[in-house]
Amino acid sequence: MKIISRNPIIGFLNKHFILILLPRIVLLIFILLQITGMKFYPGGTIHDPETIGYSFTENFFSDMGAYEARNNDPNYLSMILFSFSLTLVGVTFFFYYLVLPQILGNDKINYILTLVGTIFAFGGSICLIGTGLTPTDLVFNSHVFFANNIFHCFLVTALFYTIVIFRSKLLEQKYAIGYGLFFISIFIYVGVLQFGPSVNTGQEALIFQVVSQKIIVLIFCCTIFHQTFGLEKLEKLQ
Repeated sequence: MKIISRNPIIGFLNKHFILILLPRIVLLIFILLQITGMKFYPGGTIHDPETIGYSFTENFFSDMGAYEARNNDPNYLSMILFSFSLTLVGVTFFFYYLVLPQILGNDKINYILTLVGTIFAFGGSICLIGTGLTPTDLVFNSHVFFANNIFHCFLVTALFYTIVIFRSKLLEQKYAIGYGLFFISIFIYVGVLQFGPSVNTGQEALIFQVVSQKIIVLIFCCTIFHQTFGLEKLEKLQ
């Protein structure tokens, strides 16, 4: 089936690059930058400012984005890497979801559903950039607003695109199931954010929240990476 682009401006964009190559490259860069940022993080956690280096189970991603580490040492390199990586991902997702309706919106209902999902993805992309540009130790409330709303926005996006992929029959059903699991995972994590234990109540609560964050970010990366293979197969059929 040949998918006809409804937007002549988007028609000029290289769909293979934006939907397949760019997400794969950027996600790998994101992971490498996070690992590098962890390596150069000076140290300190919410409950123990004396720890050395980054703790995978006791430091949030956002700790790398702080102007000063929790041990009060300068954190410039990790902050720059964190900010750049989230900005890069945010811009990439903006273009990814800008083009996706042109591929999966194969009938009127699906096209409308993809547009709704994409609008919320735009919101999530803005929040990704906002999270990277608001150091948690300088503008805590703004940082938390952006960070939490990444998941609120992409929760809606995941739901609508799950429905679209099931309805469209353009991709194999395993990709719809993948998006469905993505939706369920974000739903659970939003529940953790809203009703989970506060990190201020103790060490176990901190570990629970930090590990939950690591898991949802991993699921996020794996979902987008997995979907690129379905889109690549679809492209070969056109």
